Amino acid sequence: MPAPRPVLVVLGLAAMAAGGTDAAETAASTPPPWAYGFQTPPPSTPPEPAPAGPAAAPDPRRYGLPGTARSFTRAEITDIFNPADFYPEDHPPPPPVVTHGKPPTVWACARCHYANGKGRPENAGLAGLPVDYFVAQLQAFRRGDRTSSDPRKANTRMMTDYARGLADEEIQAAADYYGAMRWTSWIRVVECDRVPRTQVSAGMYLQIPDGGDEPLGDRIIEVPEEPEAVEIMRSPRVGFIAYVPVGSVRRGSELVKTGAAGRTVACATCHGPDLNGGTILGFGSAPGIAGRSPSYLMRQLYDIRSGHRTGLRVLLMQPVVAQLSVSDMRDIVAYLASVPVPPPLTPPAPTAP
Repeated sequence: MPAPRPVLVVLGLAAMAAGGTDAAETAASTPPPWAYGFQTPPPSTPPEPAPAGPAAAPDPRRYGLPGTARSFTRAEITDIFNPADFYPEDHPPPPPVVTHGKPPTVWACARCHYANGKGRPENAGLAGLPVDYFVAQLQAFRRGDRTSSDPRKANTRMMTDYARGLADEEIQAAADYYGAMRWTSWIRVVECDRVPRTQVSAGMYLQIPDGGDEPLGDRIIEVPEEPEAVEIMRSPRVGFIAYVPVGSVRRGSELVKTGAAGRTVACATCHGPDLNGGTILGFGSAPGIAGRSPSYLMRQLYDIRSGHRTGLRVLLMQPVVAQLSVSDMRDIVAYLASVPVPPPLTPPAPTAP
């Protein structure tokens, strides 16, 4: 399928934005807390940093996961410069920046995003991102073009510091490594009215054991399929459940596929017919958006809408989100998370001579 010419896209988007409604009518003035890993809106004044609590006593136990004989202590699992890798067979040999970062200031990429690039709701899935897009995003962090609408989102500020601490060749090595992988779905979308009661741990929602349930309301709540395996062992093979409002997938499908009579633009225009990525002449690659974390996608849409993501590549997205309400964005990401992504290609079985 030929790539769309950017001049036509830009002109079409600009015309759509010109006929849009006022910002006050289409977007809330505060970011949706659930997308940023919080349960309440940000305060009107920045909160004072919480005092550090006492250090936890060392945990001498060794933890294992199904399908591997490897085991690690909690200190090894959470090591910011050498995080444990339970399944090295799941990915190619990583470059040093992925496994060790750049001590003492830049954490290993695998510490948060995993060596297999799957990531978690509080950060980004890096596997399968186009190399030029990956590099451009680290450069955007460097310039301060990627910030967060919610000032409490600490790992956004951390990414700015990391990008400024990395050499260009280190960024390129990470981009080449994660870009060589193929993204596969590991999010199960469930439409419902009520969800398990949750608590937030470092930006990720976790089910409260025996905590009952509560109304979902207008949120999306993304939780791990196996909380202990993800929270304690940081399993890179355990996926997530995204609880979304009833009807949101259908509404999101219309917005994504048709633009809903001019309210936005069909996502395939830039992100490819299968929503697994595309190329826009003059602007570079557009990332795949199918089967990805709805929390992450919601943050990006809202941050672009609020002006906290800027730069050349964002230029095309600004009119796309200009007329979208927070509910529209929520429905879009609910649908996108539900879109299946084909599994990695497997070589054909050898034939008998």
